[in-house]
Amino acid sequence: MLTAFITIRFLDILDILLVAFLLYQIYNLIRGTTAINIFIGIFSLYLLWLLVKALNMSLLSSILGQVIGVGVIALLIVFQQEIRRFLLIITTRYIRTRKFSFENLFAFGEKNEKQINIEAIVNACSNMSVLKTGALIAISKKSDLLSFIKTGDVLNADTSSRLLESIFFKNSPLHDGAVIIKEDRIAAARCVLPSTESVDLPAQYGMRHRAALGITEKTDAVVVLVSEETGAISFAKEESLETNIGPNRLRQILEYEFLAEQ
Repeated sequence: MLTAFITIRFLDILDILLVAFLLYQIYNLIRGTTAINIFIGIFSLYLLWLLVKALNMSLLSSILGQVIGVGVIALLIVFQQEIRRFLLIITTRYIRTRKFSFENLFAFGEKNEKQINIEAIVNACSNMSVLKTGALIAISKKSDLLSFIKTGDVLNADTSSRLLESIFFKNSPLHDGAVIIKEDRIAAARCVLPSTESVDLPAQYGMRHRAALGITEKTDAVVVLVSEETGAISFAKEESLETNIGPNRLRQILEYEFLAEQ
């Protein structure tokens, strides 16, 4: 009697690749955070449950099964920030096309351009870099950042280099915090941004760097910051940080982020 060979379909290979992709993204989300320890504990508990089931230990298997069943709800609570970030990655990093959107569907032929004043931002950051004036500028894309705008003082002013430099002047009452730019308007100043949850950042990263990474973890906004200690300009996007960039590089990045998508 011949033993049937195990057949592998194309869908089986696709299934394995999709699971591997999801596990890789989950690892990237929780790497360097305290959530990785919780994930390892839950995964170890799941492996123990599989072991006791294989050994037919009915009582312990039943108890662990109930714990794991309730644990699904606990996972949603414990990992709510990571789940939010994962959904944000799917919608902003991998769904790049903008040919169809509700804005375009109801625009009736009118193009709604949302350009920012790139020159004003670059000139302000260049001048503040020379003077070593600390700055933190968050620029919205799809996210409206309304919850963060409410934490500061609403300005709703035209974006200009002089206004940005005045806001971050060390004796200004608005310099402590972030400026949020939305649709070429300085929406608010002195805004509070969330700090990153990563625990393995380099020691030279200060609170501005942590806040810049924190807002990119929770939204699709991009952030320009100027270090008060060194005057170095940095750019944060999608939980990554490009440091020590000059005005020309900053202009190039902003043009790619906002003008190339029009």
